Amino acid sequence: MVSLEPAALAKACADAMWESDDASRSLGMVIEDVGPGTARLSMKIRPSMVNGYGICHGGLLATLADSAFAFACNTHGTVTVASGFEVTFLESGRLGEVLVAEAREVALRGRSGIYDVTVRQGDDVIAEFRGRSRSLGRPILEEDR
Repeated sequence: MVSLEPAALAKACADAMWESDDASRSLGMVIEDVGPGTARLSMKIRPSMVNGYGICHGGLLATLADSAFAFACNTHGTVTVASGFEVTFLESGRLGEVLVAEAREVALRGRSGIYDVTVRQGDDVIAEFRGRSRSLGRPILEEDR
């Protein structure tokens, strides 16, 4: 197994994931920061992302939060997937706004983890997300395989 200090491992794992993450990239997401058990991603709301009421589609808000969750729970070097999540919408995102999703590890026990993600537009909290993760026990980095 590759031996890297935790911040370098988190960055290397994020870089490896990002290379194949067509969904997040196609939505214009940007990785702002990543560290052990944490990630911050942003996304600008484009015309194709608003629903019939002119607000950001809830599924796309959840997708931004889910992507931040994914990057946070994969910072420890092991392929980790979602086993479930719930999201609460508090405000609406609007066309042209930049949303920022900040994920943090709440608990990690064995192969299971809990992560909270807050989605903001400026100082306003748009959504709160709680994700449950499960490690598959496989290394992320090619050098580990």
